[in-house]
Amino acid sequence: KDRTIVAPADQLTRMNVVEQAARPKRKASASAPKRKAARPPDEAERAEAGLGAAAPGEVVRAEAGEPMQGAAEPIESAVHSDGRAAKQPKVIIVLERACLETGKVGGEHVLLNSDDHSKFLLKHKRAPADYRPDILHQTMLILLDSPLNKAGLLRLYVRSEKGVLIEVNPQIRIPRTFKRFCGLMTQLLFKLSIRASNGPHKLLKVIKNPVTAHLPPNSRVIALSVTGKLVALPKYVPTLPADGPIVFVAGAMAHGKVDADYASEMISISEYPLSAAAALARLCNAFENHLGIV
Repeated sequence: KDRTIVAPADQLTRMNVVEQAARPKRKASASAPKRKAARPPDEAERAEAGLGAAAPGEVVRAEAGEPMQGAAEPIESAVHSDGRAAKQPKVIIVLERACLETGKVGGEHVLLNSDDHSKFLLKHKRAPADYRPDILHQTMLILLDSPLNKAGLLRLYVRSEKGVLIEVNPQIRIPRTFKRFCGLMTQLLFKLSIRASNGPHKLLKVIKNPVTAHLPPNSRVIALSVTGKLVALPKYVPTLPADGPIVFVAGAMAHGKVDADYASEMISISEYPLSAAAALARLCNAFENHLGIV
């Protein structure tokens, strides 16, 4: 009679390993489309946007072809108008003196901040307290998540301490985590623009200075400062002209004062010093109540 021979378990395991090793490996499909590398901006474009190369020994900005830490992929446009969007915004906000500076730390370009790069900043004789991109992150989250922006009635511009001017698309969805926000800003300074992954439109882009060239003609420009004239927003907002947008200038830095020479007046919306996020949240809420946005 035929006998069935059963091999031990350890021998079967060795046989399976040998069989898997003998199998030919699959080659990558040649028909798979290759992803094209993003074209880095040339020297003329970088000089025009104010992103020229730094001198030796200084904190440098990201350059083409070098790795970037935490570089986020293009984010999706997730915020849409709810049908009450006007042809032009009612409120335009300009954030001045935002800390957006990259440095080469450990062979990688990162967005410098006081928490993670204090030793690097002290080594280059910089004050770590001045490097607070988290202030810009918090302020942008407050503004872009407001009902005023979701109704299509808000426009936002950001200008860095180095003079780089950025236009923000109202439909952008800013990353919630600070690490991803830093990666996104580093990518923006490298590419000069960020496109939506679900469309051709740009969500962030570096534009030419001055900021007044992008504001409506004869617009009323108001700067926010604790040293300005104290006003009560519920009474002040209805007195503003309704035939065009109102421009507000606020600072996105840790300390200091915004010197906006293009502002016609300066007001204070509280008798207490407020952060940029708190002050602009009160401003948006006042306009939402005045325009009937729930």
